[in-house]
Amino acid sequence: MLVTSLSGQAPTTVPIRSARRVVWASFVGTALESYDFYVFAYFAAFFVGPLFFEPLGAVGGTLTAFLTIALAFVIRPVGAILFGHLGDRLGRRRTLLVTILTMGVATGLIGALPSYDQAGWLGAGLLVVLRLAQGLSLGGEWGGAMTLATEFATPNRRGLFAAFPQLGSPVGSILSAAVFLVMTLSLSGADMAAWGWRIPFLTAFPLLLVSLYLRWSIDETPAFRGLLERGARARVPLADVLRRHPVGFVVAILTALLGIGSYSLMNTYTVNYGVAQLGFSYQDLLVATTIGGLLQLVTIPLFGAWADRIGAARVVAIGAAGTAIIAFPMYALLQVATFPVLVGTMIVGGILPTLSWAALGAAMTRLFDARSRFTALAVTYSLAAMLTSFVPTLTQLLGVATDFAWWHPGVVLVVLAALTLGGAIAAARMRAADGGDEEPGAVATGSTADDAGEPEAASPAHT
Repeated sequence: MLVTSLSGQAPTTVPIRSARRVVWASFVGTALESYDFYVFAYFAAFFVGPLFFEPLGAVGGTLTAFLTIALAFVIRPVGAILFGHLGDRLGRRRTLLVTILTMGVATGLIGALPSYDQAGWLGAGLLVVLRLAQGLSLGGEWGGAMTLATEFATPNRRGLFAAFPQLGSPVGSILSAAVFLVMTLSLSGADMAAWGWRIPFLTAFPLLLVSLYLRWSIDETPAFRGLLERGARARVPLADVLRRHPVGFVVAILTALLGIGSYSLMNTYTVNYGVAQLGFSYQDLLVATTIGGLLQLVTIPLFGAWADRIGAARVVAIGAAGTAIIAFPMYALLQVATFPVLVGTMIVGGILPTLSWAALGAAMTRLFDARSRFTALAVTYSLAAMLTSFVPTLTQLLGVATDFAWWHPGVVLVVLAALTLGGAIAAARMRAADGGDEEPGAVATGSTADDAGEPEAASPAHT
């Protein structure tokens, strides 16, 4: 059985089995990348400072541990540019094999590093290198997975297909949280510091083999094959995006802020705020956020399917508007919440941003055409992720300035929602130049399809 895809200039038939395999490959890859990334954040407090930066003392070691987390966010846009260029020049499939291999190997090797006692500063230096490798890989992974999924999708299923890579983040978060809970309950602090911290990182190797198998078994996307046949690949994809889609570039960043930033606010800052200021136990907050993550496994595909009915940008806008409405009531309720109310609040507070998250990929994909889509998605998403990585710090500073007034996290959430709402409204009125399957009422963001760029001789994908 075949389905018809309008990815690119002309309709292309794609076997349903191939399309489903692509969806699974995109989902499993993003889930593994997220798991690898979150595992480091969860376990950093146990091993980074004490084992690799021991001479810096307790305070210096903790600060350095946080810096190693931040390193991957700072380098992420560089990875987006690098892998975006490769994805738009060499192909989506081939590039995504490299990104997942880079992340899996880097994560696994962290579990084998020598501590300061064993090799001095060598282990610390290698840790920094491996964290940079993780950040580079993550910079290219989301844009590539989203491009892969949407370029195999029919226009009326693009929202659903684009939702599956979004499942990777909650799945990775749930898996890493589960591993953290099991190991901290099973091992003593001494055993965790001595050898237990290595286990979650070493699990990256078998998980990597599964993801490599799935991505190796898929074909190149019809859109990229069409670019090769027409000799229409962008010579410098980033320059191509900035020249032909400057407005869409900014709109995509704004559209992504809430979906990414709400996670940093809810799962990072709010957890710490709940323990330090509201008196909840860390385990209660971790359980509440994990329940919210489990619910996302159902809501993300449903919201993706809804995006196919009313338009992806509209779903993002609804999520942003709803988030702005419930932000202050949610944080007011947390001040007096029991555990059941805490769980309910975290679920309600998570569902509306999840609308913006689930439909994000489909909304962003419509802003760019195939010749530089990988780069456009990777770079705009990575810039949004880098900007929102400062959300916990900025919220903490606002909390200190207001003596941790109950409403201070709500201010940050409302600002994120307002920026994304503006981006989504703009995205709903825009489309890429070569599109033909955009949302009703869309207007072009760039030149016509005739402005495809400098033609080049058709050549193999290894250029």
